[in-house]
Amino acid sequence: MEAAMTQGSPVIPCLRYRDAPAMIDWLCSAFGFERHMVVPNGEGGIAHAQLSMGGGMIMLGSSSDSDYGRLMRSPDEDGAGKSVHGGQSVYVVVDDVDAHHARARAAGAEIVIDIKDEEYGGRGYTCRDPEGHVWSFGGYDPWMG
Repeated sequence: MEAAMTQGSPVIPCLRYRDAPAMIDWLCSAFGFERHMVVPNGEGGIAHAQLSMGGGMIMLGSSSDSDYGRLMRSPDEDGAGKSVHGGQSVYVVVDDVDAHHARARAAGAEIVIDIKDEEYGGRGYTCRDPEGHVWSFGGYDPWMG
């Protein structure tokens, strides 16, 4: 079975944040995402948000006690702290890795693997956002062969 045809990637990572409104601002400022849709939950949090970058998108929302919310939480809520993350991260292809790295660092991203050239091609780095989610940004584009 093939994925449905979409304008962007059919794979969209979903994240949970304790302070989703603040993190939306931070992700746009630090990483260059743009607000595609933001739906407040009426309690100061976010029921659902979509942030886009190029042809990609992430979805996020506030940590909650809903059916879906109980399946996901911010890494700093899982008891492991920021030293270990629950087995996933987000990789984003960017045009100017060095400029992106400088922007993220200036915004306070915790750089956990500094910028470097990769043996498989491209250049990249890995960081954590303020709530502990692991992000990697690089020039390696797996779609380009």
